Amino acid sequence: MSTATVLARPSAAEDPVDTLIKSIRIPPRPSLLADLQRELASADPSPETIGRIVASDVGMSGALLKLANSAIYGGHRKAKSIEQAILFLGINQVAALMAGLLARQAIPANSAALASFWDVSTRRAQAMVFLSRRLRIGEPDVAHTFGLFCDMGVPLLMDRFGDYESTFAAASLEAERPFTALEEERHATSHAAIGCLLARNWGLSDHVGWAILHHHDYAVLDDGNTAGLVGSLVALSLLAESAICKYQGLTESLEWHKGGARACAYLGLSEDETAELLDELHEAFHDEQ
Repeated sequence: MSTATVLARPSAAEDPVDTLIKSIRIPPRPSLLADLQRELASADPSPETIGRIVASDVGMSGALLKLANSAIYGGHRKAKSIEQAILFLGINQVAALMAGLLARQAIPANSAALASFWDVSTRRAQAMVFLSRRLRIGEPDVAHTFGLFCDMGVPLLMDRFGDYESTFAAASLEAERPFTALEEERHATSHAAIGCLLARNWGLSDHVGWAILHHHDYAVLDDGNTAGLVGSLVALSLLAESAICKYQGLTESLEWHKGGARACAYLGLSEDETAELLDELHEAFHDEQ
């Protein structure tokens, strides 16, 4: 039985997979994020209240302003205060950016094996925002949250399993099988399943959680029962992956090889449209330097 099966069922008796899941340290939801989500869930979310929540942490305030003024998020307008950042970005995007900053605090990724983890996660989140806006699919803040959190299970599994680093490296070279297949074989779970569990524990949307669970399962793009937003996030993540590989100077994305054609068909993109879109995203990455 896989972790994905446990996550998909409403309840289950104690079994080895349940025990395994409980042995993996899932960081608790930060109180600052809980405060933000509580305000967003209110009947009339207040930008002033959200501003006070953000401003209560000086480090978060500075980091948020820096992100708000970056090329992908802020465009030509420059926010000089948290209030202006909220005005320019909107409260949902501010909450998504804060979730990312808090995740970086709560989930250390400081080992040599994870040296580039946050850079890639941040880049993916930026790409998802760009693609969501460019193709007018879903909400940019939801795309950002998914892009940032989809691989959060990786550092958690490295913390739990001493040999997970070798598993991750080998899975990265799988040319045909799903990335998660080797993880399931060796550890009875996967970074996608643990990322989904983290998303649930942190109060992220159900669509984000399910997209994280299935972001290496490209069959969902052919399944008519897949929720539209879940399929869109999975498809957009493949475009983001391809652009990141190009930006890193790699010749090929194995994930694009596995699911790129499905993603383009799902999004209704021709080969030329896809190439143009990826070129624009590549340029946006360089503008962020």
